[in-house]
Amino acid sequence: MTPADRVRRIMKDVLGVDDESLDDEAGMIADIGADILELVKIAMEIEREFDIEITEDDEAAACATVGEWIALVERKLP
Repeated sequence: MTPADRVRRIMKDVLGVDDESLDDEAGMIADIGADILELVKIAMEIEREFDIEITEDDEAAACATVGEWIALVERKLP
């Protein structure tokens, strides 16, 4: 399973949406309807899944789309 697939699985579990909703260009708040608490939970689950640290002030706040979350994870992986 690729990092992108793993990120989408986390989002699907937290948000309760289908795979089609998790297009790279989909806005987390605008298109999918995620709220701030769900975004925090996604960040925490990603940290746990990949054993990485995401700073909420800078990195998580800058991720507006599914693709941006995936790119963040891919940048942090060795």
